[in-house]
Amino acid sequence: MANEVSTWFKLYCLIVMTLVAATYTVSLRYTRTVSSVLYFSTTAVCITEVIKLLLSLVMLVRETGDVMKCKASLVQHIFRSPRELLKLSVPSLVYAIQNNMGFVALSNLDAAVYQVTYQLKIPCTALCTVLMLNRSLSRMQWFSVFLLCGGVTLVQWTPPDSTKVQVEQNPFLGFVAIAVAVVCSGFAGVYFEKVLKSSDTSLWVRNIQMYLSGIAVTFIGVIVTDGAKVMEKGFFYGYTPWVCVVIFLASVGGMYTSVVVKYTDNIMKGFSAAAAIILSTIASVILFGLQITMTFMTGTTVVCISIYMYGLPKQDTSKTASANKEETQKLTSV
Repeated sequence: MANEVSTWFKLYCLIVMTLVAATYTVSLRYTRTVSSVLYFSTTAVCITEVIKLLLSLVMLVRETGDVMKCKASLVQHIFRSPRELLKLSVPSLVYAIQNNMGFVALSNLDAAVYQVTYQLKIPCTALCTVLMLNRSLSRMQWFSVFLLCGGVTLVQWTPPDSTKVQVEQNPFLGFVAIAVAVVCSGFAGVYFEKVLKSSDTSLWVRNIQMYLSGIAVTFIGVIVTDGAKVMEKGFFYGYTPWVCVVIFLASVGGMYTSVVVKYTDNIMKGFSAAAAIILSTIASVILFGLQITMTFMTGTTVVCISIYMYGLPKQDTSKTASANKEETQKLTSV
């Protein structure tokens, strides 16, 4: 029964992550192209880290069951463990870069192009998993990973014919931003997974350690990148209800990412994001006037097949080898 609950819980997390990823991408694109007054993306990233920290504190109180126990846990793992705090500053820095690159990319690329191209993080994550966690992938998994890459490439082999978005964009800058985000996503995700599974420390304590560093890093980013403009126009300049939705989705997505990393693995998380391609592209057709092509339909089919193939259970080679050995012994004795 426990395994059944665990399976359903994993499925629930992956479905929610898919919906959040699709909605977040389309909403962010909408706020960066429709509004005439652009907000400072660095401030949005900083606020997202603050919200994640607050949510993690609430979850830690719920987990410990008492405010005093929560306080004792924070003292032990935050104030008395500076080395652990420093260890989690690595993924927080990399995630900060990734999140800011996401804003740059979606300011210059369509949501569908972004969603598809961003799936190149999956082979990057797979490579980091093998190198950093010493985890092996089956031949079927490797094949499905590269099949997915081929599928997402095919989806955008013929770019959409038209769009309702009429803003100046730099596609090259957008692709460079995605490339940086892909590398950051692969490394930071696997690094955080390694830290989580190397000790019994609470997931929410680890989140708090990472978000504390993240707030410091992103606030420095605000000062360095938009400091003068923020002082002149204000921290919340250009904020609209849709911007608040983007920040909320980014916060919830970050929390769910932590849960999924804890109970599944980063590659499976990547495949759930790949499924968001379909949803985000449909939304882009409605909101931005994208024209679906035959190559898109073919590529989407390939992506769905690769997701199914990756989910297939691994073949137990030990039993097969044992059976072959017994058969050989029987033949030899005859």
